[in-house]
Amino acid sequence: MTHWIGIDVSKAELVICVMNEQQQTLQATFSNDRKGFRSLSNYLSKRVETGSRVCLEATSIYGDEVAQELHKRGYAVGVVNPLRVKRYAESQLQRNKTDGLDAKLIADFCRTQEITLWTPPPAAWLELRALVRRVDDLVAIQVQEKQRLETTQLPSVNVNVQAHIVYLEEQIARLLDQIQKHMDQHPDLKQQQELLNSIPGIANRTSSRLLAEIRDIRAFEKVEQLVAYVGLNPRLRQSGQYEGQVKISKMGNAALRAALYLPARCAKRFNPLVQSLVKRMQAEGHSANSITVAVMRKLLHYVYGVLKSGRPFDPAYLSATVSSA
Repeated sequence: MTHWIGIDVSKAELVICVMNEQQQTLQATFSNDRKGFRSLSNYLSKRVETGSRVCLEATSIYGDEVAQELHKRGYAVGVVNPLRVKRYAESQLQRNKTDGLDAKLIADFCRTQEITLWTPPPAAWLELRALVRRVDDLVAIQVQEKQRLETTQLPSVNVNVQAHIVYLEEQIARLLDQIQKHMDQHPDLKQQQELLNSIPGIANRTSSRLLAEIRDIRAFEKVEQLVAYVGLNPRLRQSGQYEGQVKISKMGNAALRAALYLPARCAKRFNPLVQSLVKRMQAEGHSANSITVAVMRKLLHYVYGVLKSGRPFDPAYLSATVSSA
């Protein structure tokens, strides 16, 4: 008999639901740690066949270890976008929300939907992602401190805030240096970084952020899939005679959008490869922000092209392609 397993993941617990072909269910709860993983594996081995499909939501880092454990034990693991599960719940008219109901919903989602199977990411990539996200965390704290400095009137407090800003700057610089050393020590990452750095407007800091979030370009068969993953695909609201403004969906990786924002603003001013796009949109009356988003999307096409082909960016090839079209 075929079974599907849904797991609702939290920091402390794993609530699981095992569903069979008749949609009968069993539920159990385990701690989200090594001891809990062993108990979960023993529980499943007595009730389901090896190779059964297991689904859990991509919830920060809390599901990474259990996904790796179940994959190692031969289960077909799917780590799905929480938004897909949320939309599925809405389609099922589910109004109540508990951990047990969520696990059952995920199991049913796993039973009825096409799931891309998850594979464990390389250790080098995991470390890169952790380092890059730590830099982002410190930059966010630094921005808060700089804003606090503008509103604080007490000199004694200002001295402390300024010292903290200097400390954060030092830590960020050390982490950036550590990230680059990490890239240099891993040939695959280094090669991909060099490909990205060949794109005008992209340098080490941006390329490392892009690689930390994209992970494997082979997961995207078309550039449109990558655009949607980043959340830069257009979203139109239309009903009857009403037609709303077209905006980007933002249903994607916010860190990747942030990584592309400053390079896009720079490219708007200095990159001749996007000047025709910028001038056309300006003539059509588009806002500055809309133009920046369009340039971000253009840069993302370049990113996809160099990583997918394994060749450095070639503006001559691009010009020839455009002129022959």
